[in-house]
Amino acid sequence: MAKILVVDDEAIISMQLSEVLETMGYTVAGLAATGEDAVEKARQLLPDLILMDIVMPKKINGIEAARIIISELDIPVVFVTSYADDAIIEKAKQVRPYGYIVKPFNELEIKAAIEVALFRKAAERELSKLAEEARAKAPAGTVPGTVEPETEYIGQPEVQMVLLKDIFSDIILFLYLDPSAKEPLFKTALEAGLKKGGRYFFAYHQSSLNKFFLQEIQKKELFTRRIKKGELFFLPRILEKCTATLSPADPSASLNILFDFSDTEEFADIIAVKNLIRAKREAGVPITGIIALNIVDLDHSHIRLLSEGITKIIISTGKDTNLSFAQPTFPTESLTVVPQATVEDVVKKLLEPVILSMLEKPISGYDIVHEIHNRYKVLISQARIYMFLYDLEAKGYLEIKMSGKSKLYYPTETGKKYIRQQLNDFKVVFQLILGDGAGESKKKE
Repeated sequence: MAKILVVDDEAIISMQLSEVLETMGYTVAGLAATGEDAVEKARQLLPDLILMDIVMPKKINGIEAARIIISELDIPVVFVTSYADDAIIEKAKQVRPYGYIVKPFNELEIKAAIEVALFRKAAERELSKLAEEARAKAPAGTVPGTVEPETEYIGQPEVQMVLLKDIFSDIILFLYLDPSAKEPLFKTALEAGLKKGGRYFFAYHQSSLNKFFLQEIQKKELFTRRIKKGELFFLPRILEKCTATLSPADPSASLNILFDFSDTEEFADIIAVKNLIRAKREAGVPITGIIALNIVDLDHSHIRLLSEGITKIIISTGKDTNLSFAQPTFPTESLTVVPQATVEDVVKKLLEPVILSMLEKPISGYDIVHEIHNRYKVLISQARIYMFLYDLEAKGYLEIKMSGKSKLYYPTETGKKYIRQQLNDFKVVFQLILGDGAGESKKKE
């Protein structure tokens, strides 16, 4: 297991962290209470990772100590601090930390931060090794393609929203810590995918998504399978049957998967499923989608096995933590990263298309509020939502039906046409505002 140096001027915090780390199976290489002591012990002990407080006594604080350690020893540093104001974060970003945890912390946050940091460092070292080998093999007088080991992790504390453009276009590995963070992403992905058509296969240990797709399940547009304990070995057989009739010559007849392994005890079987999917893709079988796992009980060696052969990897360490990229090779063309302030501004000012996009199925005003928050992390008052819904109802575009105690809004036939037309008009206006200049400039290049 990894050796970790704990740096904090509060003895109680140091002891608490040490106990947590030892319980998780890590080795506590040592303790330090000042920045000077941290640098000296890092040189002596050469730990695999350092958990570093920021504000400490004497001349060197945690940020300065991290700067020295990272530049001199190339040891990953994760800050564990009570300070999260913008000024401190800006200073911390300058030393390129591998994580930033705000006290009070919980054990899962610590574990996730450590595993992601160790995985990232291992990936960077592997890329550096490949770059060195490429340079060594390059003929004299030529300049081989460079592999950049560093990624833009230092910008992650500012980033609040990662918007994937099309999940069902490749195989994505999605590793999550908080189970509640996965459902909104899965729901949005399935909704977008089902609109495009094709076959969809959702396999899971525990999930509440089925209730949102009852019609699609009845129409056999979406096939679901709950994986009970000890039954994971059946999944490759089912996958073989599902792909047997797919033709590489017909990309439109693809199989789109969403496999959520929230129970990772049968890890070898999960790897077997992943390898089978990779083999199918390499053989030309049109299969795309998400392989998702709960990383609570996984370490960086597990993550390495999971990520082999998969270039698109997302790690979510909690509700309030940004999605981060575990590999520097993550293709940037497959996603968009924007500040949360921008997302919030756009959603609040352009609420109409956001609401209209959710009215294709019966839905309550309460669910719209929560759906907006789940998707965009933006809070909208229920009054604003209901005023808009009442207006659509008055115009004959929506009708109300009761489902138990819930009031659901259904689009009428006229309403369906209106919604489609409005969304199309919004799309045209957005394109007009943005212009085709970007597309033209790309063509000229």
